[in-house]
Amino acid sequence: MTGVPASAAGGSSAAKPAAAGTAASGAASKPGVVSGASAASVAPAASGSDSGSKSARGGKLTAAAVNQASVWNIANLLTMLRLLLVPGFVALMLADGGYDPAWRSFAWAAFAVAMITDLFDGHLARTYNLVTDFGKIADPIADKAIMGAALICLSALGDLPWWVTAVILGRELGITLLRFLVIRYGVIPASRGGKLKTLTQGVAVGMYVLALTGWLATLRFWVMAAAVVLTVVTGLDYVRQAIVLRRQGIAERKAALEETEA
Repeated sequence: MTGVPASAAGGSSAAKPAAAGTAASGAASKPGVVSGASAASVAPAASGSDSGSKSARGGKLTAAAVNQASVWNIANLLTMLRLLLVPGFVALMLADGGYDPAWRSFAWAAFAVAMITDLFDGHLARTYNLVTDFGKIADPIADKAIMGAALICLSALGDLPWWVTAVILGRELGITLLRFLVIRYGVIPASRGGKLKTLTQGVAVGMYVLALTGWLATLRFWVMAAAVVLTVVTGLDYVRQAIVLRRQGIAERKAALEETEA
């Protein structure tokens, strides 16, 4: 019986896998040849990268939308209300020559609402994390606007000496400018004296807005005197803190520079 020897048959079958392996290794060694499995794995990776970039862009748009919406929070709305009350207060204060007790009472009500919103907007912003760039800028402007309008109206009507208005407004504007000058070194925190000054100023100006007579007129004089004293003392204290803060900031920067050079 004619046939192929078993050893020959085995050698032939063993040679086929070897040839297949050689062909596969050759294909893998060629730069232009990519296996089907490799191609399949590249495609999902590319699509995953595209989806990742889209989600990143979507996240940025969402964050921008949230930041834009956060401007319209309760704290900023109270600040806007205070700004809107300024022209209304001036109109009521100067109505009918500025000496009508009824119009002065309405002006006092507008001033009181403005001062109350000043107490709440900052507290709400800090408590509920509603602090925004708009609030940081608009809040001090609203504070100075309502107080400045009241003082100027009172001095223009002859109810308050101009030097009192100059001292209070000069201090407020000067300290605000000083804060901006030293902000690179740190923030000057609000002191208890500063808060007491604000309260005393509000009460004193409110009493002058009302058409008071008799012993109440005498009382408002002394309340305003206390407000002026607190204005000057706290202003000098802020200047001292600003000088100390600037010196500390310069010393820290110098030390950091020396460490870098070493």
